[in-house]
Amino acid sequence: MADSVVFNFVCERIEGLTTLDRLESRGTVRSALKTAVLEARTVTADQMGVVVKRVLVSELVNRGIDRAEAHCLTIEQQLATLVVGSPSSETPQAVFERLGR
Repeated sequence: MADSVVFNFVCERIEGLTTLDRLESRGTVRSALKTAVLEARTVTADQMGVVVKRVLVSELVNRGIDRAEAHCLTIEQQLATLVVGSPSSETPQAVFERLGR
């Protein structure tokens, strides 16, 4: 199953704001989610907001990223404006049709 839009959004922001490359930023966010006992494919915007605020800052500091708190605040603000369709609004038939492609 693919990663959530929210996960990809945060990873792209980290990659753009820091010196971390794509793989490093995705690993950093996955580590933060693991600490919060959440998964990249199902994390919601609200859940990710808490992870960014409470866990991601320390993950970035541990990786030597300057201005980690400021970057996380920026991501948190951008995340609050992200509009994501609810995964539960998709019908089972639509899921199976997509998987059958």
